[in-house]
Amino acid sequence: MAATPLLIGAAPPRAPLRRLDPTVVRFACVGVGSTVVHLGLFAALLHLLPTSQTANLGALLAATIANTAANRRFTFGVTSTTAAVRQHLQSLGLFALTWGLSAGALWLLHAWATQPPALVQTVVVGGSMVGSTVVRYVAMRTWIFAAR
Repeated sequence: MAATPLLIGAAPPRAPLRRLDPTVVRFACVGVGSTVVHLGLFAALLHLLPTSQTANLGALLAATIANTAANRRFTFGVTSTTAAVRQHLQSLGLFALTWGLSAGALWLLHAWATQPPALVQTVVVGGSMVGSTVVRYVAMRTWIFAAR
């Protein structure tokens, strides 16, 4: 008589977990640092500039320039200066999308609450960055820093 398996209908053994792409890990690390810079500058500029929109614009512009330089070097390993200007200009194109999302989020917040606390505004700006981060990574990988 043939042996019967002990577990009839048992799931097949799982494939080993794949490791995350190191580029994604480095991008995430740079992104966390850039987010801290952006939100820190935003919170500081809220007290210096006339509106939260101008504070966001200034903070996001500074963080975008730093983010592009860091991703260029650490995430994508680009060390030559040959295409640096082009890559920063392309990144500023992404900046327009990111700023549009965060400006829209601030506009909605101010439509709902006329004088929201700085902490609430900072959280709203940070939350608006989530969607643009995915777009930014894809654009950097396939367009800005793609091998030519």
